[in-house]
Amino acid sequence: MGDKYMKEVTIHSEYITLGQLLKLADAVSSGAEAKLVISDGLVLVNGEVETRRGKKLYHQDIVSFDGQEYLIINEDS
Repeated sequence: MGDKYMKEVTIHSEYITLGQLLKLADAVSSGAEAKLVISDGLVLVNGEVETRRGKKLYHQDIVSFDGQEYLIINEDS
């Protein structure tokens, strides 16, 4: 991981969708922007390009976008 800072994003449900996560983490300003960056292949989930905005993310999944990594934390896990 090098010197990259990983931001933890806490969710309060079993999962969150990729589009919702990007908005929650303030990585994008709108759902439309989330749709665009995801469909353009700019977002990685657990190291692989993910182009589905509705992709379900669970506890310990890692999303990478625009030089930042986000770790999903489920408070109930």
